Amino acid sequence: MSAFVAPLTLQGRHVRLVPLSAAHHDDLVLAVRDGELWNHWYTAIPTPEGMAAEIERRLTLQKQGSMCPFAVLDPASGQAVGMTTYMNIDAANRRVEIGSTWYRQRVQRTPLNTEAKRL
Repeated sequence: MSAFVAPLTLQGRHVRLVPLSAAHHDDLVLAVRDGELWNHWYTAIPTPEGMAAEIERRLTLQKQGSMCPFAVLDPASGQAVGMTTYMNIDAANRRVEIGSTWYRQRVQRTPLNTEAKRL
């Protein structure tokens, strides 16, 4: 894995992005249940039962060098409240897309997302 896609932690005032791991599973299941996010028609968000598979999928893509997945933490509680990724990584050209992002309902429309994208 090149240094360009190596896992890292990014900290702001309203959000903390940490390398995604299986340890985030339970918090993410609680997060996805806040608003039944998997029912949104305009995006694909894992179901509570599919969370472990989604974490594994993202970690597999990380091993392949095409994704750098993060758990999105609320610094006030320390809990994971969603996921985001650097995806479609093109290390040779130092290019990434930011996407595959979702947040629990209670943190939507807060400074958390804006700051996460800026980090």
